[in-house]
Amino acid sequence: MAETAFLDTAEGRRIAYHKTEGTGPTVVFLGGLKSDMEGTKAIHLEAWAKARGQAFLRFDYSGHGESSGQFEEGCIGDWHEDTLAAVGALTTGQIVPVGSSMGGWQALLLARALPERIAGLVTIAAAPDFTEDGYWANFSDEQKADLERLGRVELPSDYMEPYIVTKRMVENGRENLVLRSELALPFPVRCLQGTADTAVSTETALRLMDHATCDDMRLTLVKDADHRFSDPTCLALIEQAVEDVLDG
Repeated sequence: MAETAFLDTAEGRRIAYHKTEGTGPTVVFLGGLKSDMEGTKAIHLEAWAKARGQAFLRFDYSGHGESSGQFEEGCIGDWHEDTLAAVGALTTGQIVPVGSSMGGWQALLLARALPERIAGLVTIAAAPDFTEDGYWANFSDEQKADLERLGRVELPSDYMEPYIVTKRMVENGRENLVLRSELALPFPVRCLQGTADTAVSTETALRLMDHATCDDMRLTLVKDADHRFSDPTCLALIEQAVEDVLDG
């Protein structure tokens, strides 16, 4: 297996990545919150890209996986900067972001920042604006007070160990919301969502569909699929979605 390479960013972070050379557009996998580039979906897509001869990039945001930093110190804006740095330094020409969960939010931020470079976009259980609509909107008065007083709240998860939500993450999230203002996606978009997902609801997927301006946007709902979306059937659907925007 190829050794991990590292990119030093202008913000002083060290981003771990694996890049597969091939024909463009480059497929860029954007992982979820507290996930990393060694996850099932990222590794599966890399193997698919190699077999197809497609350029592919996977990387770890700061505070994730092999990259520098601590998770609790990061926020949506930091990980957007990491994404811009990785795409800017490690790819050329057109790209197809594939964003999973929080990576779906990152893919939308990337599309807003670099629309001219996006050939198509795929989301998997995308979680745009989750710091506001998932965290803040559901915090109790006590949790909101703790966030203000202590600067952090600890939350349980169905999919990982409990994690820390910081005041900075919530406040920075508000500066990067994508469902409150125009969201133009002038390229093919394919959205995948499981109906048994307890982290991101089908309502979120439908809200994104309704909000975005896009001439070629499709949502596939998969009955009983959960947030991991990584069984063989789901992985095949991801391949299909990426091929659809690449070949269509």
